[in-house]
Amino acid sequence: RFSCRRNEFTVGNRRRFLVLCGEGAKPSVVVDEVNERRSGKRRPPALLEKTKIREEPSRFEVSSGQPMPFGATPRDGGVNFAIFSSNASLAALCLISLGDLSEGKVTEEITLNPLTNKTGDVWHIFLKGDFENMAYGYRFDGSFSPEDGLYFDSSKILIDPYAKAIAGRGEYGALAPDGNCWPQMASMVPSTVDEFDWEGDLPLRLPQRELIIYEMHVRGFTRHESSMTEFPGTYSGVVEKLEYLKKIGVNCIELMPCQEFNELEYYSYNRVLGDYKMNFWGYSPINFFSPMARYSSAGVQNHGLGAVNEFKHLVKEAHKKGIEVIMDVVFNHTAEGNENGPTLSFRGVDNSVFYMLAPMGEYYNYSGCGNTFNCNHPFVRQFIVDCLRYWVTEMHIDGFRFDLASILTRSSSTGDVINVSGVESDDETPSTGAPLTNPPLIEMISNDPILQGVKLIAEPWDCGGLYQVGSFPHWGIWSEWNGKYRDTVRLFIKGTDGFAGAFAECLCGSPNLYQQGGRKPWHSINFVCAHDGFTLADLVSYNKKHNLANGEGNRDGENNNNSWNCGQEGEFASAAVKRLRRRQMRNFFMCLMVSQGVPMICMGDEYGHTKGGNNNTYCHDNFINYFRWDKMKEQTSSDFFRFCSLMTEFRSECESLGLNNFPTAERLQWHGHSPGKPDWSNKSRFVALTLVDGVKGEIYIAFNASYMGVVVELPDRPGHRWKPLVDTAKPPPLDFLTDEVNQREVIKQYSHFLDDNLYPMLSYSSVILTLSPA
Repeated sequence: RFSCRRNEFTVGNRRRFLVLCGEGAKPSVVVDEVNERRSGKRRPPALLEKTKIREEPSRFEVSSGQPMPFGATPRDGGVNFAIFSSNASLAALCLISLGDLSEGKVTEEITLNPLTNKTGDVWHIFLKGDFENMAYGYRFDGSFSPEDGLYFDSSKILIDPYAKAIAGRGEYGALAPDGNCWPQMASMVPSTVDEFDWEGDLPLRLPQRELIIYEMHVRGFTRHESSMTEFPGTYSGVVEKLEYLKKIGVNCIELMPCQEFNELEYYSYNRVLGDYKMNFWGYSPINFFSPMARYSSAGVQNHGLGAVNEFKHLVKEAHKKGIEVIMDVVFNHTAEGNENGPTLSFRGVDNSVFYMLAPMGEYYNYSGCGNTFNCNHPFVRQFIVDCLRYWVTEMHIDGFRFDLASILTRSSSTGDVINVSGVESDDETPSTGAPLTNPPLIEMISNDPILQGVKLIAEPWDCGGLYQVGSFPHWGIWSEWNGKYRDTVRLFIKGTDGFAGAFAECLCGSPNLYQQGGRKPWHSINFVCAHDGFTLADLVSYNKKHNLANGEGNRDGENNNNSWNCGQEGEFASAAVKRLRRRQMRNFFMCLMVSQGVPMICMGDEYGHTKGGNNNTYCHDNFINYFRWDKMKEQTSSDFFRFCSLMTEFRSECESLGLNNFPTAERLQWHGHSPGKPDWSNKSRFVALTLVDGVKGEIYIAFNASYMGVVVELPDRPGHRWKPLVDTAKPPPLDFLTDEVNQREVIKQYSHFLDDNLYPMLSYSSVILTLSPA
């Protein structure tokens, strides 16, 4: 009944013949002239072999659509779908109702005509119809040839890389009804009525030098029953606790990964704790545009739109409190892992484009997670920039912390050197994965007009050994997680010889790392502890990691922690050891707050959260990682919380503790046990300085990391007298003197020292004194 025509076209080095029947008909037969792939494994069924003939008419009015923008876009009374795939031979759009999704079915499938629904390497289609309760995905057909980097499998329904919300499981940690950890997922079909009332919200644009960052985990922050929140473990739960963050003095929260991931990725019974291992941290993204649906009290309502709006609500309410929101983003790898991992999205859409591949199709593993995102490939870097723009423009995010950011500086795998350079081999052409001095992706992000003014923070290393602290390509914009600050401060404060000079550099914002490159102190993100490694309480309680709860025989996690247990291993110790530990915790926190640069606090450190010496808690959805609100009521925890809150307040008040430039001799003077005589020798464990401050007048800061006490001579300031403010050796509340504390009595105890311009410092202690008229 139909006239047929035969069209020949080429995909890569393969000739295909497409038989079209009827006017504007969809493809019905595909003949591949190339033999099955050389490995001998069975090729997945062809797309059209799996597509059943639809008896009922389509519920949608179909037209060719437009190649831009990518993703699903409402317009002209319908929805335009566009997706990139340079190596696929055929594509189909799968429309899935919520009911069919739970049963792994496709509600309606529309095969795309490569002659009318493809422009360049972009497949596209425009539909009008009823999209209520409808999600979508794609099937792609093409060569299944892993040694060529191609993994097309038309049996897989794939998530659109540009999807703005993901529908799948709705409850955190709950398996699908059939016990599947990886049930079918699909992408939300957006609608023009999906609007959110931002109430005039605008970026806060806080100067970076004024930030006090709080690294936090959305679920872990309020999941414990003691949080007493209406929706524990969710974005809404965080909103309920924003006032608490203000009490600490935080004006910026850095959210651990909130892009869609599968917490059941590591799901297995843990015999040590009698529970199940989870991917708790979330460093394994499935989709980069979608907020984690199971961090939302709304779950997968409206195919994930509820999660999108709840995330927006968190950002809006944080801004109302004067708190910026930074996202920890993971553009270095995805949850698809190596060749044995699941095919969810990128691998099935265009594996050789999205992943960094070796000549025979093997995955480079600079991430340590099985694959490496091909960040500097022309399409992939545009994809990443589009994603960052989306989170800034649509979700009002204030900045990003880039996990394993050194991967973003590695050269891409193009698989076609001849077409890149014009010659078969070129010594100047960087090999796949080689560090680039001017990475195209970093250049694009740094100069993007929409991303101007957004905070950009690099974790400047990766699992392939590329360590770029102080040398990350920055364009004068990028800041860095300063891992050298962490290591130096830990070593000095625990009393290691040879670090007095390096510690002084840390107090100044690490000019040895950043000044020569034209950067500022605030390009250094200072931290002592983070999610990965010991907590602050464990840093002073354990010499060795204790990771048996992970079920990996204590083989996982970092071995070099630069920690000191203060004399006894573990939580149970003598009263004297516990006193020293609390003193050391105050020393670390005070150091963080008086250092130039941007301080970052790890969630829970402000009350002394312990993980029992576990320095790699990636897999625990339990008390180990949960913020313990009940612990805040305990005396030692509340005392330390008071100290931390007062220290952050003091930092915010001081004009000299968040400088825009590195301090010079006009403002800063170094001292030793005597004024103006610093000791930078290898055996020195004492560092002191004075800072001229526009608010406080002048501040004296000193650290004694020796096991011996010392009486220091204070700088002589005629007509003025030094007044103690902070002394970490004193018990609370005398560790930080306020108007509520009887300061007169305290100062009387030291008046005979202060009369002679002296101050006694116990071992392992630090002090702050301010200058007052005599």
